[in-house]
Amino acid sequence: MTGTDSTGAGTDLRRDVLTTLLPGFEGLDAPDWVLELLRDGLGGVCIFGPNIESPEQLRALNASLRAANPLAVIAIDEEGGDVTRLFYDRGAPFPGNAVLGRIDDVELTARVARAVGEALAATGCTVTFAPDVDVNANPDNPVIGIRSFGADPELVARHSAAWTTALQQTGVAASAKHFPGHGDTATDSHLALPVVDVPLATLRERELVPFRAAIAAGSRTIMTSHILIPELDPENPATLSPQILNSLLRGELGFDGVIVTDALDMKGASGVHGIPEAAVRALAAGCDLLCIGTDNSAEEMAEIVAAVENAIATGRLPEARVRESAARVRALAEDSVPVPAGPALPASIEPRHDTEEIGRVIGSFEVTDAARERLARSTRVGTVVRVDAVANIAVGVAPWGPFAAEDVSESPSWLGGAETVAVSAHRGLVDPAALQGTVLVVGKDLHRHEFARAAIDALRAVRDDVVTIDMGWPSNDRAYADVSTFGASRLLGEAVIEFVDDVLRAAVATS
Repeated sequence: MTGTDSTGAGTDLRRDVLTTLLPGFEGLDAPDWVLELLRDGLGGVCIFGPNIESPEQLRALNASLRAANPLAVIAIDEEGGDVTRLFYDRGAPFPGNAVLGRIDDVELTARVARAVGEALAATGCTVTFAPDVDVNANPDNPVIGIRSFGADPELVARHSAAWTTALQQTGVAASAKHFPGHGDTATDSHLALPVVDVPLATLRERELVPFRAAIAAGSRTIMTSHILIPELDPENPATLSPQILNSLLRGELGFDGVIVTDALDMKGASGVHGIPEAAVRALAAGCDLLCIGTDNSAEEMAEIVAAVENAIATGRLPEARVRESAARVRALAEDSVPVPAGPALPASIEPRHDTEEIGRVIGSFEVTDAARERLARSTRVGTVVRVDAVANIAVGVAPWGPFAAEDVSESPSWLGGAETVAVSAHRGLVDPAALQGTVLVVGKDLHRHEFARAAIDALRAVRDDVVTIDMGWPSNDRAYADVSTFGASRLLGEAVIEFVDDVLRAAVATS
């Protein structure tokens, strides 16, 4: 069905199939195969961190994409926190969802979302896969955690609505994710298929509450999750489930925008079927725009198009279903802001934060009295134990926490004056007693990593000057979190540096 008949219907159908696809690619410039497919009708591309060198380069890249197809969707995974693409080389200058939820000021949340949208619009991006509206019901969640506004559905709902509304006022489309809720999982869907085995009543009272709010706020797109919910569909993950997408999302929740898949190269979607078959099943289930992956190829795209066309030809996939999706994607693209012309970029790409803003972030930290007392005993930090766990794929290798802040700082801090010792699953502490004090242990989700717990236990067994700073989502008992920041963006790193400086300065003043 890839040829052209007397009516051109074959070519038109291929164009519609291409319109539903959103691949990624390697490099700072669009490969020829991407530009060729865009000219043939490819729906758009997804931009990732390695595709970005600078805002100016990204804007030029996006201009080349839109020149090839003026209706190209240019999507990016910019959540304004630990998950960042625009600031992948230096960490995001935003607090992230969990901190915004803890501060619980919807006007602040709206300001952050608006700043994210303005930065993306200035570079020519048209859709961001945010906000994350999952309710983080499980503190051991390996993939959501601080990407969530919190564990209270109503709190998550009001901040999801505020973020969605403010972002879309900049002309960038939102994508509330990961439907119908990835917050109560203990498995990373990048690596396997998580199962959320909860009653429907729990799903409606918890997971669906923020999605209802985002839809009411006008979210242009909703992103699906690769999770299995037996109470809704015991066989198919949400991305491949007609019951979840048609009956629940389209029917019960009334969403009429674009349903976009999470990346189909994730094991939760394609681990059993492979990407081409997963694409067919996702379209048949009701998805409109298929996020394929991070570094796709012309050959892979040809296989996907062939699989979809074959499914249409054999009656497995209704042609009308594909045309419906293509029409929705084009309608989304038609409302996109144009790529700005000229070399100048607004200062909003890199917002600056005053002392009051940093103070609000510090005020959201949970700090034990024991942590303050241990820090106050000394006028300096002797050792920083940096806990390097394997980052989940959504976060990637973006710089994080005080280490990101130190890299871009123009003035020295306690971090620069302390010895830094890295520990990981492959490298433990040699002699905890020999470290220069005071010892700060800095990591993310410390309780989830056996090697991190072992290092902290070893330190605590021989020292009384250890302070643990957890920049992820801590366990409920806070056993390994003397200080909990609920995020590790660069802004959070700046706040941690300032927090420790404040305590040390106070200790010097009273000594």
